This record gives sequence, structure tokens and C-alpha cells, in this order.
Amino acid sequence: MTGPADVTGLLLAWGGGDREALARLMSVVQEELRQIARRHMAGERAGNSLQPTALVNEAYLRLIDVQRVAWQNRAHFFAMAARMMRRVLIDAARAKRYQKRGGGGQRVTFIESRAPAKEPGYDLIALDDALQALAELDARKSQVVELRFFGGLTVEETADVLQVSRDTVMRDWQFSKDWLRRQIRRGAGDAR
Repeated sequence: MTGPADVTGLLLAWGGGDREALARLMSVVQEELRQIARRHMAGERAGNSLQPTALVNEAYLRLIDVQRVAWQNRAHFFAMAARMMRRVLIDAARAKRYQKRGGGGQRVTFIESRAPAKEPGYDLIALDDALQALAELDARKSQVVELRFFGGLTVEETADVLQVSRDTVMRDWQFSKDWLRRQIRRGAGDAR
């Protein structure tokens, strides 16, 4: 098992221009990224064409394009990877909505397993819209949700990434969950 210091060292090497460090980093963190992807995918609709491994691969491709990131540590990397995965899923959901409205295009299926995913517990686009509204109101609270919900970071890791206290993370987390629920409910009411 590779420790946080090893991951941080690889991040610093990659940030310093060592492209080989990224390949080594990905092999070290691949399973943790799959766990994050599985959490993201747990709420997706049955028949979704994007599977956890494909989500990790797409996030990897987007991470390669990230330039000039001052990687702080392992938690910061996983937060960024979670953000990339969220963007991939949002883009896929918006594209699917576009298809339902008669948009053109060819469907490409990535199959990791044939078991259907669970029915969604939330509307990803509605959640993203509410999260963007929260970011306009309070960027840190939005980051707490992104790190905890999408990134799967602990309270301590989130506090470390945001450089705030554990209590601040807990307050922000509780406020944000309640605020987002209200926003999503309001949005669902508007759609009827």
C-alpha cells in the first residue's frame, strides 16, 4: 500500500513536469479512483452507458490536460479527480437530455459489468445546478459538498484541503446538505 507521502511526492514530480510521474501516480491510485467512480455511479440510471472504469479513464484524460496545478497533497488530488468525474457525469447527463430532445449523435457503450445500476436517488443535473447556485452564495460550502459527496473525502481530509477546522467543515456540510435539498425540491416543483 502506498502512503500519502508517496502520492504527494508523485504529484509534486508531475507538477514539476515529470510526465512519467503521472503514469506511476495513476497506477498507485487507480483502485481509490475506481471507488470514487463507483460512488458517483451508484445513483445513475439503469442502462447508463458509462461505467466506473470508463469514468476513471475519462477523468484521467481530463487530468492530463490540467496545467499548472500546485498539487498540495493526496486529498487535493482526489478532490480534483472527483471534480473531473462529476464534470464527466454532468456532461453525459446533459448529452442524454439533448438526445431525448431529438439531438443527433451515435451512442457508444462502455460495459464493465452487465449488472444494471440502481435507480437514481437524485437528479444529477438538478444537483449540479443547485451546487452551482450554492457556489455563487458561498464557494467554500460548495467545495465541502464536492469533496465530501463526490470525492468521498473524510471530514479531516476536507478540512486539510480547504485549510479550515474540522468544525467548520461539519457546519458547512450540514448547512449545505439542507440548502441543496431545499433547492432541488424547489426546482422539482418548478418543473411541474
